[in-house]
Amino acid sequence: MSFSRSIRIFVLEDDPIFGMTLKKAIEEDNSAYDVTLFTNGQDFLQELHLNPDIVSLDYYLPDVNGVEVLDKVKHHNSEIRTIVMSGQETAEVVVDAYNHGADKYIIKNDKAIVELLRSLKTFSENVNLRQEVEKLREQIMDRSRYDKIIGDSKPVLQVLKLIQKVEKSNILVLITGESGTGKDVVASTIHYNSPRKRKPFVAVNVAAIPEDLIESELFGHEKGAFTGAITKRIGKFEEANGGTIFLDEIGEMDMNLQTKLLRILQDSKVSRLGSNKEIQLDIRVIAATNKNLMDRVKEGKFREDLFYRLQGFLIHLPPLRERDNDIILLTNYFLQEFCKSNKMSKRQFTKPALQKMMDHDWPGNVRELKSVVERAALISDSEVISEDDIMFAG
Repeated sequence: MSFSRSIRIFVLEDDPIFGMTLKKAIEEDNSAYDVTLFTNGQDFLQELHLNPDIVSLDYYLPDVNGVEVLDKVKHHNSEIRTIVMSGQETAEVVVDAYNHGADKYIIKNDKAIVELLRSLKTFSENVNLRQEVEKLREQIMDRSRYDKIIGDSKPVLQVLKLIQKVEKSNILVLITGESGTGKDVVASTIHYNSPRKRKPFVAVNVAAIPEDLIESELFGHEKGAFTGAITKRIGKFEEANGGTIFLDEIGEMDMNLQTKLLRILQDSKVSRLGSNKEIQLDIRVIAATNKNLMDRVKEGKFREDLFYRLQGFLIHLPPLRERDNDIILLTNYFLQEFCKSNKMSKRQFTKPALQKMMDHDWPGNVRELKSVVERAALISDSEVISEDDIMFAG
């Protein structure tokens, strides 16, 4: 059986021949075991700072009492699993060993090695389980900073890992993924966990702004810059100065605007329409798209130089259909949030209803799921939402 990491084992045995026999048997049983043999208590205690996972020690030692060693092991680190081996079968000795913290007592007979290997296997599994729990606790502590990203599937944890790597830097981030996967949530999460979190986070959906207004929206304008410009306007880039600007659906950006954006990314300066004055920017840019930008480049709809400029740090968001049981976590989360915000009594989905949600392929991803959950909560005539209350578009 393999383990997720090496298991460090200390063997303390005053009989060097029997000690070598134990060491060889343990190493041959599992390559994940890292075994160190000691023949006296003093040498053993000097190396205890290395924090072995498991200790096997002789009850009787020539230079120190075995139970004293046991006490010192448990005092040093109570998580270390301890096995005491002895030729004594008397109840008094066994009880004494357990009273001093032994996790297992093995009598030295012809079955001792087999019993030792069995105990090592059990304790090693416990050690790895404890490590996994500790990692999970760390994740939960970290997740308090990422409470808008719901899910614990492997793809989502990978996204969180990438966010953690990039959040403290100023590198340009490009978020890709299908529509509805939560690219805006990831962008805001990066910002609010960055050193810029107290500065503005300005989100712009490039595809949602009319073509005749987008330059003014992004770059601002001076009074009289064009017909209808009756006052000065601050653009989104200038508004986000010191903070982060999030350019969503950047694949839909007009080619002329792409040229201006490339210049801003290169020079960190912007000019309002109708002005020759350049405004210095201290800004982080996060972009997102549900398009394949390389395909857009090949189609002549996206500048190749801008495409490569945007490749600073890529984060790809998985579609909901690839996120395992995250569907259930998201379903319950959206239901609780909807009931709370609408002052409705608590509701819950039946198991068949949840199964129906799991069986759907979610072409609209998280956005679609949220809509389906909220509609079901309104349709249901009781606090229990059945599969009949769930309706999918199309």
